[in-house]
Amino acid sequence: MDFSYNSKEVKVERGDLLISEPFLPDPNFSRTVVLMCEHGEAGSFGFVLNKPSLIKGSDVLEDADPFDAHLYVGGPVQQDTLHFVHRRVDIIEGGEPIMEGLNWGGNFEQLLAHIRSGGVDFTNFKFFIGYSGWEEGQLEEELQQNTWIVYKGTTAEDIFDTDPDVLWKRVLEKMGGKYRVISNYPTDPRLN
Repeated sequence: MDFSYNSKEVKVERGDLLISEPFLPDPNFSRTVVLMCEHGEAGSFGFVLNKPSLIKGSDVLEDADPFDAHLYVGGPVQQDTLHFVHRRVDIIEGGEPIMEGLNWGGNFEQLLAHIRSGGVDFTNFKFFIGYSGWEEGQLEEELQQNTWIVYKGTTAEDIFDTDPDVLWKRVLEKMGGKYRVISNYPTDPRLN
């Protein structure tokens, strides 16, 4: 069975998911799913969707009670920054569209006002400390090395409604075929 993950022609686009290969040794990306927010000549940018932290929003923004949503580790770059994606384009202006009904960022003061008033349903938002970034050509090189599997069928349910502990496995299962087989690989092949 051929376990090369991507064809040479695969093109990463905004809204795609990058699924790490099962035995990626980098602890920052082991069994991760990255939402691509930008991919172009200057490089690539996204957020790890399945690495929740123990930190809540009110732990980093003191004047934002009741900000009780847990933050995710979006990646190893600039972990002193806070980012968000959301599916409430009706209440947050100015975000960057990633796909239909999903925006990255937006008017942060507007978001804080909604949080302070108790008007935010946090199941429609994901907040990240840091992000994942690739320099020009770096992601293409990693794709050629089969570091990532590209998933093009992203839905808002993948991002907001799937338990982060099973997201990696669930997306691979949805892809079917050889990817369903990969989804069952043990974390440590020596334990097989």
